[in-house]
Formats: sequence, C-alpha cells, structure tokens
Amino acid sequence: MEALLLLIALTTIFGVVVVPAIRRRRERQEFERAAATAEAQTTRPVFGVQLGKDGDGVGAPTATGLVPVDQLDVRLPGPDPRLVAALEEVQRTQNWRPAGQLLALTDDRELRWQRVQSLAGAAAMELARSRAAGDTSGAAWLRSWRADEPNDAGGSQVYAQFLVWQAMADPSSADHRIILEEARTVCAEAAKLAPEDPTPHITELFIARGLSYRPADFEALWSNVTQRDPAHMGAHLAALPYWSEKWHGSREQADAFATAAAASAPEGSLLAALPLFAVYDHLPDVQLSPSLYTGAVVSDAVEAAQFAVNTARPGHPVEPHVRHLLLCFLVRAERYPEAAEQVRAIDGYVGAIPWVDGENPAREYATYRALAIAGE
Repeated sequence: MEALLLLIALTTIFGVVVVPAIRRRRERQEFERAAATAEAQTTRPVFGVQLGKDGDGVGAPTATGLVPVDQLDVRLPGPDPRLVAALEEVQRTQNWRPAGQLLALTDDRELRWQRVQSLAGAAAMELARSRAAGDTSGAAWLRSWRADEPNDAGGSQVYAQFLVWQAMADPSSADHRIILEEARTVCAEAAKLAPEDPTPHITELFIARGLSYRPADFEALWSNVTQRDPAHMGAHLAALPYWSEKWHGSREQADAFATAAAASAPEGSLLAALPLFAVYDHLPDVQLSPSLYTGAVVSDAVEAAQFAVNTARPGHPVEPHVRHLLLCFLVRAERYPEAAEQVRAIDGYVGAIPWVDGENPAREYATYRALAIAGE
C-alpha cells in the first residue's frame, strides 16, 4: 500500500508540476525562436520620425527606426525629459535640489505620483548597485534631502516610496516588515505635510499589501485616496493587486474592483483600461496559445483599453503603462498591426508592466516589439 501511495504521489507531482514546467519551457523556447526570426526580418524603417537623443534620455534609433536594446530606458514607461534631466543632474552631483524643485512644480497628481515612483526607484537602484560594489554611499542625495528639508513633502514622498521599493526587492529578508513599518511612518508624515495630495496614501497601498492589512483597513485607506482623487489611474493600479488571488483577494474580487472603476470612469480617464490589468494579474502559467488571447474576456478588456488610450486626455502621464500592456496582449493575440501602433507610441522606454516582471525588461520588450513590427 505504501508503495502504491508513493507511486500515486510521484505521478501526481509529475503531472501537476513537472509536465507543465516542461511545457512552459518548450513553449517559451518556441516563442523566443519566433521572436529571433522576426527581429532578424525587421530591417525596414518603421517610423517616419527620428527618435534621436535630444534631451529625452533615449538613444539614437537603429536603421529600422527602433531604439537599440542596450539603449532602452528601464527607468520610465514613457518620455519625461524634465524628470530625466533632473535625475541625471541629481545623480551626477548628488545634490537633491533639482528633483525637489521639479516635484514642487508638478501639480498634475498623476504625473507627481509617477515622478515620485521613478525618483524613488532610481534611488533604490543606485543604492543596490553601490552595495553590490561594497559601498554603502549610494543614493546619498536622498538622505541629504531628508536631512536638509525634513518638512518637504516631496522629499518625504520619495523617501517613503524608496523604502517600499527596498522592501519589495527582497520580501524574504528579515528586515522586510521593519522597512515597511518605517515606510508607513514616513507616509503618515508626508500626508501631514501635504494633506490634499493622494501620493503618500497611494504609496501606503503598496505597504498594505506587504503588511497584510485587513480588508476593512484597506478600504479605509482606499477612501483616503478616493476622497482626494477618485479617478487617479496610478492609485487604481496600486490598489488592484491587493484584491487579486496572489495577495489578499480572488480573481472575482479583482475583476469586480476593476469593472466598477471602469464603469465609473469620467471622460478623459484611463480607468476603462483597468480590467486588462486584472486579466494580466490572473493569467495562467501556460499562456502562450493565441486562443487564450482571442476569447471574449481578453478581447473585451483589450477593446476597453484601446478605447481608454484613444479617449484619454492628451499627455496623460499613465497612458504609456496601458500601451505597454496592450503591446503584450496584442502580440499574443497575433494582432500585429495594432501592436505595432503601440510600439510607435512607446518605443525607447520599458519601465512598465509586463516587462519589469521579467529578469531582463529591455530584452522582453524587444522580443514583443520585433514580433509586432515583423507581423505588421
């Protein structure tokens, strides 16, 4: 009997774990071979304009008009020349003031949230690189900002998000919870310094996920956000994972949250695209078959996201995030001309889902880009 149970257990393990893993690897290899072929075939110009380096931080295009893989900007989802200029000056001089001045002049709440995220992410990456080299002085400019201007709302917001990125980089660390608790304290300080700004409350949405807030406490936090900006797309993107089955909810709860937000979207908002992010959060492990991406659920979410980017207010700061995810889904559905439209809008930048979920965001993006252009 024991031998029979062992045989059953081994068979189950092989069927549930090993076989899907082998299938995923084989499908991934096939996808990468197709992408390599497509990239080799993409030799014609695809843009009518040059994307050369003129203050936007993106390298000069290749003969195809596409930005070379090694020059793709992993810091941002789309162009923000003023942020890039400020960040490069800060990192060159280790003087925080260009960043502080930029945030002080950033009134658009969506843009402010995104700039806080990017500045904090740049500081976290800088510190990680310096530590890897045996040096702990990285991101000294952020520590100076906090020391020089402890009552500056921008500095507090960036530091809180910086702590969140540090904690999320190593969730298994013994210090993970301690860092998130510190981030929560800094969020409270930042909220007092700028009571009408939703940014620190949005940062706490990440903390709520990591510290496992109860649903009632998360709802109370979410109320703090929506009282200040009910249609804030960045806030919805930060809140959605809490309700997913990977964290503290379920597929149904995440879908309900996204659908309700889309239904209440005001004119010029991107909230109609939120269901596509809910779909992405719940994709199965084996997901390379185009049939998955041509079904009603995915097709409806893609259509809604396309509607959102086509009707959003001009220059919406979060629009590139939606276009990056659209590129992924449209390529998977083999809708290559529509995918190529997204490439034209976002090429040069890869700091967005789904690329940042991979080990090499630039390479991941370039794979999909090549397939989109070659299949156009």
